[in-house]
Amino acid sequence: VQLQASGGGVVQAGGSLKLSCLASGNVFRLNSIGWFRQSPGKERTLIAAINPNRPDYPSEITQGRFTITRDDTLNTVNLQINNIRPEDSAVYYCNLVAIGLRQPWGQGTHVTVSS
Repeated sequence: VQLQASGGGVVQAGGSLKLSCLASGNVFRLNSIGWFRQSPGKERTLIAAINPNRPDYPSEITQGRFTITRDDTLNTVNLQINNIRPEDSAVYYCNLVAIGLRQPWGQGTHVTVSS
């Protein structure tokens, strides 16, 4: 499985940003996918996750300012951040949630929020 995060950049505080994760491989469809972030000097943490593509699971979840969606026809999982804050500045990654299935992290996508 390969996962590539994109969509980062510089955004003004209070705005919105949409990140995209493009994945390959059948494992993507069968497992929960998460968005993680890591700020300088801090550990990488899971900020949002979405379940496998099954009829009884939602394809969109909103948790506060974060909305995560998955489209298995396009093999993508997107993360929308609304009312973005300077403390959201970080490198954002996508990966499988299950620790035993984690793929190499890659470079992620950088988000810088200006105040």
